[in-house]
Amino acid sequence: MVVLEPLKPDPSSKSHTVGSFDYPEVLVLLLTVTLIVLHSKFTPESMALFVAVSIPSLMILIYNYRRQTSFWTSNIVVILLSTVIGSMQFCVVLSLSLSLLIGVRILTSEPDSRLRLLIISMVSIWIFYYVSITLNDNKLDCNTGWLPSSVLLASIAVILQQFWHMHHQYLSYNTTAKQATGQAKTMLSIINKLTLFIPLQVWQPIVKENKPVSIDNKRAKLSIMFSDIAGFTELSDSLSADNLAEILNTYMQCMTAIAHKHEAVLDKFIGDGMVCFFGEPSSRGTRQDALDCVAMAIDMRREMRSLRQKWRLMGFEGLYVRIGITTGYCHVGNFGSDNRLSYTVIGREANLAARLEVMAGKGEILISRPTHDYVCHDYECEYVGAFQLKGFNKEIETWQVLDPSANEDQLSKWVDHTLPGFNLHLNFKDMQDEDYQEIRSRLNFALERIERESNAATTEPAEQQVVPDTNK
Repeated sequence: MVVLEPLKPDPSSKSHTVGSFDYPEVLVLLLTVTLIVLHSKFTPESMALFVAVSIPSLMILIYNYRRQTSFWTSNIVVILLSTVIGSMQFCVVLSLSLSLLIGVRILTSEPDSRLRLLIISMVSIWIFYYVSITLNDNKLDCNTGWLPSSVLLASIAVILQQFWHMHHQYLSYNTTAKQATGQAKTMLSIINKLTLFIPLQVWQPIVKENKPVSIDNKRAKLSIMFSDIAGFTELSDSLSADNLAEILNTYMQCMTAIAHKHEAVLDKFIGDGMVCFFGEPSSRGTRQDALDCVAMAIDMRREMRSLRQKWRLMGFEGLYVRIGITTGYCHVGNFGSDNRLSYTVIGREANLAARLEVMAGKGEILISRPTHDYVCHDYECEYVGAFQLKGFNKEIETWQVLDPSANEDQLSKWVDHTLPGFNLHLNFKDMQDEDYQEIRSRLNFALERIERESNAATTEPAEQQVVPDTNK
């Protein structure tokens, strides 16, 4: 079992770190109102501004020291900064300094909160501007002395600190994102490898819909196919491990491609055999499932002819596929335990398909009566007989599915004939239009050689006749 460790977050990537303070503007506010009181020599207006701003600022400083940022806290900070700007009647340097702090606070807030903060800031500035004008008719002189420059330097320091903090967060997020991307690619690679061991129809719903997986099965009507290579066990005793693996892997590769083309559920490989079924987890109807299963079996038998030609060139003779098919009710689904599950089919019909496969001869496809009833109108079948099979009380009637190309009313797509020294295999289904000329050329060359060898064989005995001695 592959276990992936969860990605550990970088502590520095959090928006709030324990022991830090995310509203340094409050420090500038406290400094500003304190300097205003000193600059104004403790006038009632400056003292009122000091009390109105310093008390909420101290509360924010204490309350938010170990807490994350929030809209309401940011809202209060923006209002306090706007209060000072409006109360100081838009002193140029001081207003510019505090406006920069408001801008930074708005930019660092959530996108959906920025417009609201901007509106609140503008409304607060004008409200306290008119309050200041009402309380003090004389315009404040705050553009000279050390007040504006001190506030400006403090604001610049806070802005630089905020941008440094944002840059540090960006680097942390970037590192975390790269780690997450790398782990996602690793997980995807592992999942792609694991899917090779699971039927396509099983893992796709799990991946796409994130369905829960548990021990669960149901009774359904299926068409089940068992197949293997006749004579493979005897041949394997005389083969090297490399040749055995090459033959078996080639066979499995071709048969799996055919099963995938017909959208069958490839249940399992059993040595040189394989088990496929139709009807779950998706079905096209019981009759169509049976037709699809037989069509797949016929394609596998045809493909085996092509493979047999290749194996003959390698010196391996007599490899044929044999197939058993039946249709009926079985239990299909997840079987096993909480630690290991297998999506498979069990029941009487599965056992019957296995028995039919064992009884089938070389290159034969044997089907039971239920399957025959579904496919007999589309495929030519030949009655084989009724047999007493192991594990079944009653005799089982069986039919053999004939290759459609064997029907005289249809144009054959296959030509396959073998004699000592002669091996002809034509698969018109796979031929390309541009190949016919070369095939015709090869066949004409072969016919000329056959004619030449035939003439040589008939004239050679005549040349070997004894000539009578005329000197006697």
